[in-house]
Amino acid sequence: MPVDAGFSDLVAVAEAFAELGARVAGDHPSDPFEAITSVVRHQIEGAVGASITTLRHDRFVTVAATDDRTRRADAIQYELGSGPCLDAIVAETMYRPRDLRTDQRWPVYGRRVADELGLLSMLSYRMLLPADDTVAGLNLYAETEDAFTDRDAMIGLLMATHGGHTAGLMLYEREVKNLKIALSTNRHIGMAIGVLMATHKLTSDQAFDLLRIASQNTNRKLADVAFDVVETGTLDVQPPQSLGNTPSCLTSSVSHRHRPPQAL
Repeated sequence: MPVDAGFSDLVAVAEAFAELGARVAGDHPSDPFEAITSVVRHQIEGAVGASITTLRHDRFVTVAATDDRTRRADAIQYELGSGPCLDAIVAETMYRPRDLRTDQRWPVYGRRVADELGLLSMLSYRMLLPADDTVAGLNLYAETEDAFTDRDAMIGLLMATHGGHTAGLMLYEREVKNLKIALSTNRHIGMAIGVLMATHKLTSDQAFDLLRIASQNTNRKLADVAFDVVETGTLDVQPPQSLGNTPSCLTSSVSHRHRPPQAL
């Protein structure tokens, strides 16, 4: 390969990675799949659409796509149980059908996407998501036969690899964040139950029921109610506008000055 051509390819890859990083950090911080499809569609000139398919619990799903036609092309694969994307995911490889109308590996799928959607060639890659149990595939569609060059195939492969790692790390960070929130929430609820049990001589079930009643009556999250109990030692179970026939066990204000009902 000539030096100039190699340098040009490296620049293209660097630009693609930089664009992906900017999109993930900016426009789509919570949806790395949407960012990947948008960037790869922009970076590969022949592509008219891009999508990402995931496989989890034996079910294929399109989790991101640049347009409705691309989603439909994916859906035909799922309907038939056959296509470049599905096989790329299962076989852990890459497929590059140059003319879907004549490719004998997927004859039914090829004819349908050509006749119904006007799509004639594809690139499909297996994506690795090291921090998640989801298996994914990246798909590129074109309206002309043999639309993708060797350079396109290389950039697509690098984007599938780099994008997969990026998405996997983001999904992992999201899971860790959610776990920390859940642990913090459960800790505050447990502490609030302990405060109510110690202060008002309640069982753990009675204390939790009071927290739940307060959450429902005040239209606040259980965790927020629990946090207030931990901070103040008091619990208000009365709705903002109580009705005259509301049972007293729901409107009593629980604090150091008031003993809650023993039977809930």
